[in-house]
Amino acid sequence: MADDNTLILTLDTGKVTIRLRPDLAPGHVERIKELANEGFYDGVVFHRVIPGFMAQGGDPTGSGMGGSEKPDLKAEFSKTPHLRGVCSMARSSNPNSANSQFFICFDDATFLDGQYTVWGEVTDGMDAVDALPKGEPPRTPGKIVTARVGADA
Repeated sequence: MADDNTLILTLDTGKVTIRLRPDLAPGHVERIKELANEGFYDGVVFHRVIPGFMAQGGDPTGSGMGGSEKPDLKAEFSKTPHLRGVCSMARSSNPNSANSQFFICFDDATFLDGQYTVWGEVTDGMDAVDALPKGEPPRTPGKIVTARVGADA
């Protein structure tokens, strides 16, 4: 059942359901929901997709250098491990620089634990994430067709 703590990503490879984790990262979950509800992520590509590691998107420029016009977020690191299906925020070397870019782990990436903010986990549709075109950037990047909070999806 979709609710306020569910994010539905419709990718060009299929539908992905993400359980949001406000218990871990309330500020980041609020930002993701806000951006999704504004349609910010619609049409945005996955600009960095590394097999065995992760798929990164959320940059409207598709370059890996962009973000939303909203202020950067304060880190909300937790002990939650970066395992397959975990959704976490991308950032620069500054721990408090997460904005709109995020990544979804393909496999265990526990070396990231405590350094990146975990905000959700894929509960359905990981096959659509697995099917994203690979590359840095991919020749023809996969994209988010729509991103909606479950109650509004």
